Amino acid sequence: MAEFSKQSLYRLKTCHKDLQKLFEKVIKHRDCVVLCGFRPELEQNEAFRTGVSKVKWPDSKHNSNPSRAIDVAPYPINWSDRDAFINFAGFVAGVASQMGIKIRCGIDFNQDLNFKNDSLFDGPHFELAE
Repeated sequence: MAEFSKQSLYRLKTCHKDLQKLFEKVIKHRDCVVLCGFRPELEQNEAFRTGVSKVKWPDSKHNSNPSRAIDVAPYPINWSDRDAFINFAGFVAGVASQMGIKIRCGIDFNQDLNFKNDSLFDGPHFELAE
């Protein structure tokens, strides 16, 4: 069974309890790495400047404390394997549904199940849905 590294655990602990519970369950079945939880102002604005994010501080769900968003990638990470991110997001969405946690995935921000029509494909992004 996979387990989170110390760095992934540190990042996970910056997130909302529901995200922590969700990914503590996910890691038992799928190896993954937490890339980002809470994102402070300088990091958020840098993410915006470099095009990693579409919003400036404090408008990202990563900017609340605890964070209402998390970036998690399937491990090993292959940034060019879009299907791996889609498959992983489907698995996470299924686990979240079973747990009664409402999430939105960065592979389908408009939630129409068409993974090719969103203006931003953010494979590792998961956020608590309102």
